[in-house]
Amino acid sequence: MRFGYYLLLFYGLCAVIVNAQSLPPSSLYMPLDIKQAYDKNTRSPDGRPGSAYWQNHADYEIEVEVIPESRLVRGEEEITYFNNSPDTLKQLYIRLYQDIYRKGNTRDWPIHPDDIHDGVKINRLEVDGKKIDTESADSPVERRASNMIIDLKEPLHPASELNLEMEWEFTMPLNSNIRMGTYDSTTFFVGYWYPQIAVYDDIDSWDYYNYSGLQEFYNDQNNFDVKITVPNNFIVWATGVLDNPDKVLQDEYLKRYENAGLSENIVYIITAEDLGKQITKDNKKNVWRFKAEDVPDFTFAVSDHYLWDAAGLVVDKTTGRKVRIAAAYRTTSKDFYEVAEIARESIRFFSEKMPGWPFPYPELTVFNGHGGMESPMMVNDGSMTKRSGTVHVTSHEILHTYFPFFMGTNERKYAWMDEGWAVMLPFEIQMTLEPGYDPIANNTEYYVRNAGTELEMPIMIPSIIAGGNVYQPTYRSAAYDKPGVAFYLLRETLGDSLFKAALHEYISRWHYKHPIPYDFFFTFDETAGKRLDWFWKPWFFENGYPDLAIKDVFCEDGQAQVLIEKVGSLPVPVRLNISYTDSVEAIIDRPASVWSNCAARIMIKVDHADKIKSIELGGPYIPDVNVENNIYLFKNE
Repeated sequence: MRFGYYLLLFYGLCAVIVNAQSLPPSSLYMPLDIKQAYDKNTRSPDGRPGSAYWQNHADYEIEVEVIPESRLVRGEEEITYFNNSPDTLKQLYIRLYQDIYRKGNTRDWPIHPDDIHDGVKINRLEVDGKKIDTESADSPVERRASNMIIDLKEPLHPASELNLEMEWEFTMPLNSNIRMGTYDSTTFFVGYWYPQIAVYDDIDSWDYYNYSGLQEFYNDQNNFDVKITVPNNFIVWATGVLDNPDKVLQDEYLKRYENAGLSENIVYIITAEDLGKQITKDNKKNVWRFKAEDVPDFTFAVSDHYLWDAAGLVVDKTTGRKVRIAAAYRTTSKDFYEVAEIARESIRFFSEKMPGWPFPYPELTVFNGHGGMESPMMVNDGSMTKRSGTVHVTSHEILHTYFPFFMGTNERKYAWMDEGWAVMLPFEIQMTLEPGYDPIANNTEYYVRNAGTELEMPIMIPSIIAGGNVYQPTYRSAAYDKPGVAFYLLRETLGDSLFKAALHEYISRWHYKHPIPYDFFFTFDETAGKRLDWFWKPWFFENGYPDLAIKDVFCEDGQAQVLIEKVGSLPVPVRLNISYTDSVEAIIDRPASVWSNCAARIMIKVDHADKIKSIELGGPYIPDVNVENNIYLFKNE
């Protein structure tokens, strides 16, 4: 009787039948500010950019000098800003990232008192050739947290451009190295450094969020021509392609550098034996020039005592296009002697297997600085004590080349749109390069620790609200752990072929643009031929947690009918591990889609009930907040 009752209950549950051919309107909640973009046709309900989609961009010409003794970074820049929007812009929002160290500003991390200063010093500011007073009481310039807002005397009309010139300087922090900074007296990673025009988009207009340490990237796809002046025998690694290697490197090292771009074997451009020799052109100062196109940001690093390994790799076999991959590191960082190879194999995997899209930029350098931080064509990584850590952080930061840089996502609002992918997509290469290391199980465990707690918030809560710092449970779970699990389960649910096809369609539609979460959801829906709201809603929009339980087991006609209950609200795969009395083991798997019809319970049949010793639910890749209800022991006589 009980079996019949549960069977009727199961089949009697409500079912949401989705017609894969007609794709009914999505049932996902859409805020009004997002909805207006679809109403204006800048975005389309099928997941494509809308017929009225637009995007602004800029060309940057920068000349900058690094003075190691004082840690002074002094530069001048000319920006040509193109207004492709339908709006007349009456203001410009300029980011002064280094104002995070400005006295009185808010920060997500404590700052060493010696690093606090008066902010980025603006020595000259001109708009369309007209000098702007930045200091007087009636100045059209306002410094607000890390933003500088300029009221334009002449508004910038649609389909027009503006010229902005600035001279500025700041002192690199010595002790508080947030994503960039000073690593010894002659080694610096210079990021978040130049005055930069903020994004003006079809959702928020100006991106006015303050930079307080946690927020990362959201930039337009811009072009850069940057000249970096450093003292003699300093090497510079940077975003872009070195335009004048023959003007800065001695012939022997120039030849090694050029060979590294051609050979798929590691070329040791600077070895320990070379330190102390004349590596650069013998000038008091050298000017290194880098050019980069269609990148959202520019960073560089300098040192006079780093080793330099590099190699080439064909990333697109159709065209033969190659990428130069390098590692720059201190002699004492023993793990970094492998980093060029780890980086190359990671890029090979990303280009050929997953996501299976050729690496989009011509250069990549992993610089041995501190922590783990991505930027276009540059990675800033500290040295790790375990090889698994080196493999993990190297591949993770390189994956960011795709998300957010190539894809242009807004990490300030939707950190999960790049961090989640950077967690999940390298799983396979991390396990290949370091056998015995299991990042899938690790990430599942990290997520479960905070799943369902009061500090866990839905992934779709804007990252700026999650706050705290990268290690705070709310932000960490929403940006890294939970989306990493969700993307992995999505791949398992759709299968590799369909998942990859959907991911490629998403990349094809939105690279070099500014996709938002709905563009991602709707593209996957259309490619899959069905609405996936049953997955998107609980995993991304709602509070909830994963918890499956063995509710009961009924034996009938030699079979065990196992009743599985979805106690939590998140759909996850079902795995039954069956142990028999004769020591035979069996596994029964069901995908997460068994919950797509809003069922709260499913029944699974297991043969040879008389020989079953135990049934255990779950596995290391399936999150479950309560494993106490996952085991059923049989009492066989």
